[in-house]
Amino acid sequence: MNRKRLLPFIVPISILLFWSIITHFHFVSKLFVPTPIEFVSALLLLVFSGEIIGHVLATLYRTLAGFLVACIIGIPIGLLMGYSNRIYSSLEFVVEFFRSIPATALFPLFLLVFGIGDESKIALSAWSAGLVLIVNAMYGVHLGKELRLKAAKTMHVSGLDTMTKIIFPEALPQIFTGMRVAISLSLIIVVVAEMFVGTTYGLGRQIMDAQLVYRVGEMYSYIFAAGIVGFILNKGFMQIEHRIVHWKGK
Repeated sequence: MNRKRLLPFIVPISILLFWSIITHFHFVSKLFVPTPIEFVSALLLLVFSGEIIGHVLATLYRTLAGFLVACIIGIPIGLLMGYSNRIYSSLEFVVEFFRSIPATALFPLFLLVFGIGDESKIALSAWSAGLVLIVNAMYGVHLGKELRLKAAKTMHVSGLDTMTKIIFPEALPQIFTGMRVAISLSLIIVVVAEMFVGTTYGLGRQIMDAQLVYRVGEMYSYIFAAGIVGFILNKGFMQIEHRIVHWKGK
């Protein structure tokens, strides 16, 4: 039992030891990789000064706002595409085409339409996350039990009841899988957008600013903060999924 509890710490400790060795013996220049002590010092300074909190909250707000918009739009479209062959045939090319375009290539377009404020970052993250949710919701319907749909048709269950009582619950496990991918993608898009799209607050902006003046300890601290935000969001959705989709795998 004790060994199982130690397993999650083996890789982080190994990385820390490797990091300490390569910086102590100067295998890598401090201009690129700070020592663990320098990193921790910079991180603690940002935390206790409160400077990092505002940037974390700004990035988190943009991420969650984009993700929420993606859920509101993407999940219903995906369910309808999975349920209706006509809707699927009408939207298949559009969805697959835009999925093939890197989100970063759309920065100029979203800047033209939404400006340099939060709206462009939220819209871009919603766009990228929404496409992921559309595909996962659609396949969630396709992977559902056909026998239940046939039984519903035999019993003349209405279209709305079929959607809410059969199709949506069947697709929910796949939808939650898509939501976990979408929230991570939304965070990635927001951080990258903050680097290149005009803003003064956000983890991406601070990572870029610290890199430009070679404050590597501070740069790694903001990168670490972005990773922690993503980890917490992912773990949070896992807990929600276990509570809501309690029948998954049974």
